[in-house]
Amino acid sequence: MTVIPVALGARAYDVVIEDGLIDRAGKRLFSFARDGRLIVVTDEHVWAALGERFVTGLGGLDAVPIIMPPGEASKSWSGLATLVDRLLELGIERSDHLIALGGGVIGDLAGFAASIVNRGCGYVQVPTSLLAQVDSSVGGKTAINVPAGKNLVGAFHQPELVLIDPGCAATLDPRHVRAGYAEIAKYALIEDAGFFAWLEGNGAAVIAGEPEARRHAIATAVAGKAKVVAADERETKGRRALLNLGHTFGHALEAETGFSDRLFHGEAVAAGTALAFQFSAARGVCSKEDAARVYAHFAEVGLPTSLAEAGVTASGASLVEAMMTDKKKEGGRLPFILARGIGQAFVDRSVELDEVRDFLDEAR
Repeated sequence: MTVIPVALGARAYDVVIEDGLIDRAGKRLFSFARDGRLIVVTDEHVWAALGERFVTGLGGLDAVPIIMPPGEASKSWSGLATLVDRLLELGIERSDHLIALGGGVIGDLAGFAASIVNRGCGYVQVPTSLLAQVDSSVGGKTAINVPAGKNLVGAFHQPELVLIDPGCAATLDPRHVRAGYAEIAKYALIEDAGFFAWLEGNGAAVIAGEPEARRHAIATAVAGKAKVVAADERETKGRRALLNLGHTFGHALEAETGFSDRLFHGEAVAAGTALAFQFSAARGVCSKEDAARVYAHFAEVGLPTSLAEAGVTASGASLVEAMMTDKKKEGGRLPFILARGIGQAFVDRSVELDEVRDFLDEAR
């Protein structure tokens, strides 16, 4: 078992990583149950795959499931309204804790609902996808998507515990696993060149689910995120912005593919990260060799590395327009996360959008 603290003072919590944890979750969740009841927010696919195991692992606690449709469509105004209405029907109180059992969509949706229902209640993340385990379950960012863009309505609302069972990802299809792997590689590319070198030799084992390799990868990525979140919880000091490596390009790719299963979030991050390194090299701040290593590694593990592989044919102007809906823009300017090399990401506020447009047109 690995326990990683997220040091946030009064809002501090632990991330517990252990194989088989879902089968004994009740020991960890007992203190969060009110009168023996836990409200579990999940989706149809996760509940079908893991619901019976999870309920058995509660050891007698009463699980009341709220089962949402799978996919990004649930992470919306209508999905939020459905969830909140159901919570109120169940008589939720401020002392209750929602259990978010699922991937990034469920974690974001349940966390946001917890932040607003009755003006706020607690929640626990039990992420079941590799992407959620290494990224979205930690850090307290909750949100829904709206017509204007991705994650534009939400709140910072930290969970009170995160329980990660690496074996849950065994229920995923290979494409979802690879999408989650992109976020693992992202942490290495931000500030851990040694970890990226390890991934170059062990990435296939992580994706294949080799237990020791996957546990190490998850723990390393979570520890990296916990460190950044503790230093910059609300992304006001610049450090947490580094976690958006690949996301400015990636969110534009998601927008062009309709935030759909045509391009999973992790796949967009992979293509966006490859583009960020290529753009850094084009600007002369990163070596072409390091950009080529990123491209080669993502290609080797089966992740998209280009606009074409992401299924995007839009012009540079169209992609830049999509980027400008990004909530991180300041004074009309959009900060970009670029890199001086592998493990050397930085925030660049000097980038001109015309330069990005021309780069993307050339990348097509």
